[in-house]
Amino acid sequence: MQTQAVHINFRGGIVSPGYLKEIMQVASDAKVSHVRFGLRQQMILEVPINQIEKFNQSCACKDIISQTTKEALPNIVSSYPAAGIFSLDGWLREGVYKDVFDSFNYSPTLKINICDRQQSFTPFFTGHINWVSSSSEHFWQLYVRLPKTKTLHKWKDLIYTNDLPMLSKRIEEEILNDKFLFYGKEEADVNLLYQRVKALTAYVSRSSLDDPTIDFSLPYYEGFNKANNQLWLGVYRRDEQFPVGFLLDVCDICLGCRIGQLYTTSWKSIIIRGINPAHRKLWDQVLGKYRINVRHAANELNWQVEDNSEEGLQIKRQIIRHFDKEDVRTYGLCFAVQTKPASSMFGTIVIQKEQTRNPHRLRSLERFTILYRRGFNPNEREFVVFREGVSKEHLAIYLESLCKYFYEQVGDGLSIPEDESRRDEKDARERTVYQCRNCYTIYDPAIGDDEQKVLAGTTFDDLPETYACSLCGSSKGEFIEIKESALNEAEALKV
Repeated sequence: MQTQAVHINFRGGIVSPGYLKEIMQVASDAKVSHVRFGLRQQMILEVPINQIEKFNQSCACKDIISQTTKEALPNIVSSYPAAGIFSLDGWLREGVYKDVFDSFNYSPTLKINICDRQQSFTPFFTGHINWVSSSSEHFWQLYVRLPKTKTLHKWKDLIYTNDLPMLSKRIEEEILNDKFLFYGKEEADVNLLYQRVKALTAYVSRSSLDDPTIDFSLPYYEGFNKANNQLWLGVYRRDEQFPVGFLLDVCDICLGCRIGQLYTTSWKSIIIRGINPAHRKLWDQVLGKYRINVRHAANELNWQVEDNSEEGLQIKRQIIRHFDKEDVRTYGLCFAVQTKPASSMFGTIVIQKEQTRNPHRLRSLERFTILYRRGFNPNEREFVVFREGVSKEHLAIYLESLCKYFYEQVGDGLSIPEDESRRDEKDARERTVYQCRNCYTIYDPAIGDDEQKVLAGTTFDDLPETYACSLCGSSKGEFIEIKESALNEAEALKV
């Protein structure tokens, strides 16, 4: 059946159950059975061509703003879904997010991200205008990435919360009004952009601070989880398809249980917060009704695939099957599959399809490049090439090697801090020596046995079977293993 892709934006990833229910009713009437969520927290529907006119008319009647993929404006991405469950401290709370969203009196043409620096759930720099909360209350650091470029530029000032929408609009206008200078220009002078905006715009600012240290560790965002005295539920779909009937039932439960908001995420999942534990059975019933599993392995959840990319999903499935079979650890990593040259994907490791001028090239001849971010930090912009010209069948094997390399790098120089005053005492308590049963002579592997030319560091098992006690001549079998701390205690008792 021929369809047309339609996007509906949820600013900041927030949608009320009442509004979502209206959308799902319109979708159902237009014979849409499933919907998806995109990388920018938007909803994507495939509407049958013979139903599109009816769908558009119903959306207009209900004030639902829908756009085709080609004309769709980018959704404002935010870390609001993480507030209260993945980011608990700091000044950026739900009320601040809402104040910022409400202040946007225009629909941005460029991609805007608004994120809490203390979370690692929502990508920071996948937008063109990227706001990251600073350590100074109500001030934000701005990072600009000009359209069609990969270089990230840090703004010279920290910006006050109330000025975010106004300054975003001014920056967008300057870029789009002078595309020759700023659009798709890696070598563009962003300092000129700063000077122009500064000259034309009055805003509250402070001197910029050092870049925040942003560590990445993707939290497990699926299933039922506790938050204070309530529960939150994360729902992920392996095929990215959410049944319309399921979402209608979710909306009905939320409305009946006074849950005022649902959240869409950059991982193409949804989160429902504020669930009363007494209502857990309602949610279990609706999950069971649609056979929805909510306990996938973590190595399946840490993936970013382009929107509406079946090819990307197939590659992801193939690699995950290998990871499961070989029990590959991927904690601390996230992966992205990029099949289109214009895509800008978030990931520690990116599988990038190599482009060819021959559109009829056999799939068996397609090749991929495996890249990873500098320092294995997914928020870095610089890539390191790991392998080029990799066939689809060999991707998983190379990725397994890269995962091992990551953990080797993480482990280098890692030491566990310990109280120096107790280290010797602890070592003595836990060290093992060997004692002759007959004369109580000690063999200490750390010292060895000079009389019998046994080098220091020789373990007891490595001693030859002919080894004998230096004092009484008892055989090796007459030695017993004993903790050095037990020897010390025995000596103390003799005294």
